[in-house]
Amino acid sequence: MPSFDPYSLECLAAIVEEGGFERAALRLSITQSAVSQRLRSLEVAAGTVLIVRARPLRPTAAGRLLLRHAMQTRLLRTDLDRDLRELTPAKAASAHEDEQLSIAVNADSIATWALPALTGLVERGLPLEIITDDQDFTHVWLREGQVQGCVTTLRRPLRGCKVVPLGSMRYIAVASPAYAGTHCPKGLNAHNFRDLVFIAFNRKDDLQAQFVRRACGLKRVALKQRFVPSSDGQVRAVLAGWGASVVPELYVRPLLESGQLRNLAPAMALPVALYWHCWNLDSALLDSLTQSLTQEAARTLDR
Repeated sequence: MPSFDPYSLECLAAIVEEGGFERAALRLSITQSAVSQRLRSLEVAAGTVLIVRARPLRPTAAGRLLLRHAMQTRLLRTDLDRDLRELTPAKAASAHEDEQLSIAVNADSIATWALPALTGLVERGLPLEIITDDQDFTHVWLREGQVQGCVTTLRRPLRGCKVVPLGSMRYIAVASPAYAGTHCPKGLNAHNFRDLVFIAFNRKDDLQAQFVRRACGLKRVALKQRFVPSSDGQVRAVLAGWGASVVPELYVRPLLESGQLRNLAPAMALPVALYWHCWNLDSALLDSLTQSLTQEAARTLDR
């Protein structure tokens, strides 16, 4: 088995995380030529190309394997550094202190329960990076080795990972009173859903269609949609009368109580089960992260 230079592995991670050679060089405080040389030496050691030099730049299958190895090494090194500093309190700050622990979390969890779960860890100095994506796709970041953990709807653990059930988020369909009064005064049904425009997170967001299918008892639906890639932005767009949207009940509860939003299908809620996946490593950082997320999810989400 070949031995891979740790500086070259970290260089590969920097290229992928920063999205290019120039920014990787700035992050590592080396020249762009040195970045290319380190990558070339790593590709020689691996015996294959590791980066597809395209726009956007992306790792090859072999590159993803080495990227995962690089990030696991980084995590274990950060764990070791923290353990050593506990034993030697006077020890100077580590050179690796600025290394990130990266996780992928869906936007609705960020907007509701995930940030409170992470606040204590951040206050204690957790070097955290949060990447957001649709809950059905956050696991792709973990599978490709670009994050160490993710909140996702995927139930089965990925290879080399462990999975913990978090609970379910309840989604409801809402609109402003004025929009509802014009387009569906008696609520959402199979006869009027085509008259509504739905505000979705992005083109990968299938929640709007899932909700309408279940609420209206239909196998397939085609919706008119606008896209706003932010949980807060979706709600603001609904308040502004852009259309209706399927959003977390937890997030819009105060707006429903104040009458600023109207529930278009009071008898219907779509539960979306969430799971926490992370690498199956003996890591104090990952254990603390898992504990904080699961405790807050147990307090906030439905069981």
